[in-house]
Amino acid sequence: MLREPEPRDRTAFIELLASPEVHTYLGGPRPRDELEREMPETPERWPGSFVVDLDGSMIGQILLRRATGHSRPAAAGKADLGYMFLPRAWGLGYGVEACTAALGWLEAALPGEPVVLTTQSANVGSMRLAAKLGFTEVERFEAWGAEQWLGMRSPATPSS
Repeated sequence: MLREPEPRDRTAFIELLASPEVHTYLGGPRPRDELEREMPETPERWPGSFVVDLDGSMIGQILLRRATGHSRPAAAGKADLGYMFLPRAWGLGYGVEACTAALGWLEAALPGEPVVLTTQSANVGSMRLAAKLGFTEVERFEAWGAEQWLGMRSPATPSS
């Protein structure tokens, strides 16, 4: 289930942001003590930010936002999909299910909107998820000391 963040998610957000496994391809984890001090009681809410809830507990986060500052011209200004899941939720299909639901929300809100996704090409799990979601490669580029993969998902075309 996708929902807005609630106070009960604070601990899971801290776990997600402090996890070395989650942040292997995201520049490294943030210090837990820093997160404990800075994380608000209710994590920020904004359109396109979803908690992925499984049986009443947060297992991940999905972000859909406008890529206004993206360094790649092919992505600039488009909707950008980001996701993070706790390691205990990896490999169980929750990423595909949750991202599909978020992309459906976006399609209902902004019909015809193309979506981009950037991940390190070395992140095999994220690359596999991007393919399952229908993203196709636009380009590869070097950034943050690693090869990055930029994919795009074209809007669904209504069938006749």
